[in-house]
Amino acid sequence: MFELKPITPDAISRALDKAERYRLLNEPSDAESICLDILRIDPDNQKALVAMLLAVTDQFEGFAVDAGRAQGVLHRLKDEYQRVYYAGIISERRAKAHLKKGGPGSGYAAYDGFREAMSFYEKAETLRPPGNDDAILRWNACARILMDHPSLGPAPEERVEHPLE
Repeated sequence: MFELKPITPDAISRALDKAERYRLLNEPSDAESICLDILRIDPDNQKALVAMLLAVTDQFEGFAVDAGRAQGVLHRLKDEYQRVYYAGIISERRAKAHLKKGGPGSGYAAYDGFREAMSFYEKAETLRPPGNDDAILRWNACARILMDHPSLGPAPEERVEHPLE
């Protein structure tokens, strides 16, 4: 096996910029790798944690990425607003992945994911710093997707008939 080489603390800012660039170039696994290098020397770096969470969720649509990895990063965020807002991001991106993938039950899973995301965004809206309407923008995006796809809806409730005695 290989022993990973550590980056220097004074390179963190530049590495964060690179991680963002890789995300914008649709290379989320490269961005995630950079974040892992940053977090190896600065485990509580909140910017690196956010970048890593986004890099992991960027991979939801194309690969079989376990949402548990994103949840693990989420729990390391210290700010309550960020935890709630990014919980919404995780739910929204999983919902989009279900919508894109299609297949049996994917419409129900997508609907449930969008509604869950919207609930997180509503909570984040109450916690947001002044001038930050990100949660409203994301809530509206989810609402528009649901309005544009009227076939999405909750799974029908199963009726269970109990035998008469």
